[in-house]
Amino acid sequence: MSLSGGLDPARTGGTRAIRRAAALCALLLVALLVNATRVQIFESARYDDNPANRRGSIARYGSPRGDIVVGGRAVTGSRRTSGMFRYERTYTDGPLYAPVTGFASQVYGTTLLENTQDSLLAGSDPMLSAIPLWNDVSRTRLPGGDVVTTLNDAAQRAAFQGLAGRKGAVAAIEPSTGRILALVSTPSYDPGQLSGSADSVTGSWKRLNADAAQPMLNRAIRQTYPPGSTFKVVTAAAALDAGVVPHLDAPTDSPDPYRLPGTRTQLTNEVNGCANASLRYAFMWSCNTVFARLGVQTGLRRMADAAGRFGFNDEKLRIPVAVAPSTFDRKLDEPQLAMSSIGQFDTRATPLEMAMVAAAVASGGTVSAPYLVERTTTRSGQTVRATTPRTLHRAMSPATAAQLREMMADTVSAGTGRNAAIPGAWVGGKTGTAQHGVGNSARPYAWFISWAQADYAIEPAVAVAVVVEDPAGRRGEISGGGDAAPIARGVMEAVLATEQPGPGRGR
Repeated sequence: MSLSGGLDPARTGGTRAIRRAAALCALLLVALLVNATRVQIFESARYDDNPANRRGSIARYGSPRGDIVVGGRAVTGSRRTSGMFRYERTYTDGPLYAPVTGFASQVYGTTLLENTQDSLLAGSDPMLSAIPLWNDVSRTRLPGGDVVTTLNDAAQRAAFQGLAGRKGAVAAIEPSTGRILALVSTPSYDPGQLSGSADSVTGSWKRLNADAAQPMLNRAIRQTYPPGSTFKVVTAAAALDAGVVPHLDAPTDSPDPYRLPGTRTQLTNEVNGCANASLRYAFMWSCNTVFARLGVQTGLRRMADAAGRFGFNDEKLRIPVAVAPSTFDRKLDEPQLAMSSIGQFDTRATPLEMAMVAAAVASGGTVSAPYLVERTTTRSGQTVRATTPRTLHRAMSPATAAQLREMMADTVSAGTGRNAAIPGAWVGGKTGTAQHGVGNSARPYAWFISWAQADYAIEPAVAVAVVVEDPAGRRGEISGGGDAAPIARGVMEAVLATEQPGPGRGR
């Protein structure tokens, strides 16, 4: 102790050191808290998505996954395993529903509904909890919910069986709502081959990706094709709305053959009687010359606008799975416009888009947003979310839609679409044979789009689009009416068979 009554230098130095150490500890604690906040909140997604982090996958497959439901029946399931991932996905009729369910693989992730509805199926969606905010904070994993689809099981099976393994696709829609009733792509695959983490999963993945037939390609929504003569529905709508055609039976002043503007190229037809034919006759027998000239007369701007109203060039379409955009070029010269107006040149469409075209005619001119999920529920069946039908566009006037229904019905009753006729129903359709390949050398694609209304019903129940990539028969015999129309008829019959007369539907 200092005898002079002053402060002891040694004690003063010790106190200062303690204060500095305390300040340093406090600073380190703050830094630790800041870093923890950064990692846990601001960068949590980056760490969660890191392929090296398997905790998410372990948690996702640590309990049974919710199910995807078709017609009141689960078409998926979960199987207990002894590995790191306690449960793996199973599929009932896997190839039939693969274009809808996709796959849920511990090795390769998720696709289609398994992907877009993953949080609900895996039980991490906060809306599954009675107190969503608390569940979001605590990250509690609840029992996986179920996804109830809009599919009509009978229509799905009819489409799958109709294609019989050939390359092609079918899309069917309820015109008044946009509910997707069938979505088929063939050849298909069994998603169960990619479930689990065994070596066989890697082998299946390599085999499926190496297959030249591309069984994992969803041709119904992810592949675009030249729509051929089925696009003449759009061209007819544009010409009628623009007043280029005064009425269905007026002569169109169309030569046969038709020389493309500014070129020496002569466009011809597969049938006789197309010279100066009326729109009604040209539609029934698919006169290329009439519709190519109508497209030029209507003009690029009005043709492109009409295609857009039907859903072409829409890059944001979700069902909720992303759909490849169908395209109609907005920068065309007159010869290109003529060919685009008959569904050739650069015009491309998915089968779903062409089903939307047929549905727009059937519904009086409106295009409803297509959707695949009716509602999602908790494991106990309580609704989490439900889809409300909505209108995307008005594609044409009601009067034009009525005229197109008339022409499509004539095509089935007396024209190229007679293979789609159904006793006891009003059916309209349009055939298409789309050329493709270098110099149009490849086998044509066979198309058919249609709608059907039961005699007792007040509105059409279904609109369908079918494309067959490898139709049967010799090149000159390939046609949408011969190869695709019977498949469409089977799908329409399946839907109509499930329709029951109700209020306002008396015979």
